[in-house]
Amino acid sequence: MKSMKTLVIAIIAVVVVIGVGLWATGSLDTNQDLGNQEIQLAAAASLKNVYDEKLIPMFEEKHPGVKVTPTYASSGDLQTQIENGLKADVFMSAANKQMNALVEKGYIDNATNVQSLENKVVLIVPADSNSNISSFDDLKDVKGTIAIGDPESVPAGQYAKEVLSNLGIWDDVESKLSLGTDVTAVLNQVAQGSADCGIVYSTDAKSSDDVKVVCEAPEDALKTPVIYPVAVLKDSEHSDAAKAFVDFLQTKEAQDVFVDYGFAIHQ
Repeated sequence: MKSMKTLVIAIIAVVVVIGVGLWATGSLDTNQDLGNQEIQLAAAASLKNVYDEKLIPMFEEKHPGVKVTPTYASSGDLQTQIENGLKADVFMSAANKQMNALVEKGYIDNATNVQSLENKVVLIVPADSNSNISSFDDLKDVKGTIAIGDPESVPAGQYAKEVLSNLGIWDDVESKLSLGTDVTAVLNQVAQGSADCGIVYSTDAKSSDDVKVVCEAPEDALKTPVIYPVAVLKDSEHSDAAKAFVDFLQTKEAQDVFVDYGFAIHQ
């Protein structure tokens, strides 16, 4: 019994020492003092609402000296801006394509690269629409305009093209397409009635009362999962704060907010 008691005491002592060491390095301190720093966040347009309304204020409250300044655009545009000298500290894309391109070109600290979120692709119409559109296949009969993101630079547009191509209707609808500069532009076209319908993420549709979802893209039509990776840039001048921000996005409290806005957590 005495030897068992001694062993237990020794184990407790080791745990305490490890805990003190982690506390000293800040590994257990989610509210560590990062000083006065400004993080430049480059994020896909579909993340604007959740960041501006919830996550950025939450992070800044935890770290009073840190300011997060976001830039929102299509992931392709952000990739180009970073390659052309945009001083970003954190990049969050709406697809792996743009993140992988920056990794290959040496812009990303790949040790911080996290497959963070998932989204769904949906077909929407104006909220007051009386159209007979009930599926993607019905797009062949649309007489007006179909809004999608530009497949050359907008992940939502790339997903839309994949869906339409796999369903065998791309050639039927290509002449009817209105190409948006990002997914928010597509949402606005449909919300304002300048397009008969559009293809966006489910989170974008959820953010607006001016549109309604007709259907979700069939699983067999979208073979590329809608994944949102996030990472710190290699040349970040505030890498400690940037890493703290990426770590914050993986916490349960942040993930719960993402879920509230319609995202799914990538497993």
